[in-house]
Amino acid sequence: MENSQEIIADSCVCCQKGWKNFRNLTPDELKLVNDNRYEATFKAGEIILKQGSPASNAVFIHHGLAKMYMEGVSGRNLVLGIAQPGRLIAGPGSYVNSRNSYSVSSINMVKACFISFDIIRDLVRRNSDFAEGMIEDISIKSYKSHQRMLSFAHKKMHGRIAETILMFADEIFGSDEFEMLLSRQDLGDMTNMAKESVVRVLKELEQEGIIEVACPKMKITDRARLQIISDRG
Repeated sequence: MENSQEIIADSCVCCQKGWKNFRNLTPDELKLVNDNRYEATFKAGEIILKQGSPASNAVFIHHGLAKMYMEGVSGRNLVLGIAQPGRLIAGPGSYVNSRNSYSVSSINMVKACFISFDIIRDLVRRNSDFAEGMIEDISIKSYKSHQRMLSFAHKKMHGRIAETILMFADEIFGSDEFEMLLSRQDLGDMTNMAKESVVRVLKELEQEGIIEVACPKMKITDRARLQIISDRG
């Protein structure tokens, strides 16, 4: 069981997992954020933001992992990415039509901070460094998303799965052995593959001695070969 002290959000002034752009705020501006935020805890699988609902708040992940996804027709979704602690979640709908353009759900226990997007807009108007930091944040996310879309468009199924496994190992867990928190369906939604294809490719990679799978644990046993599969697609 997780230590409750580990999931209690600090004040914005001393939070070690806060959005880095908050460092561009003056003490008074940071106090404004801190005085107007509220926290919520989500169990695994709970909805944090719903696609199409009013985009009234920006969300900051303080603890845990969350899945960002667009809801498609016939129950098929597109997983856009995994939100980690310190991430700002505020989709383009915040400035377009005031609706959330995608859904966000907790993968494991998540502690999140909510702040009215009206306050974020006000800070953008009054603080040029904060505004530039927000543009940079949005640009980096867009760049990474476009790069992943381009990469997947030119890769076959084995290459997509290999790239995704390496992403979890390097960017999320920092280890070649980790707990795969996404379901096989979620992996399919992330890589534009059918669930059955994900299961088959993972089994083939395991049979070739490249990974070990003992649900929910996954271990990369031959990183060099997995990297080649990812690079060559």
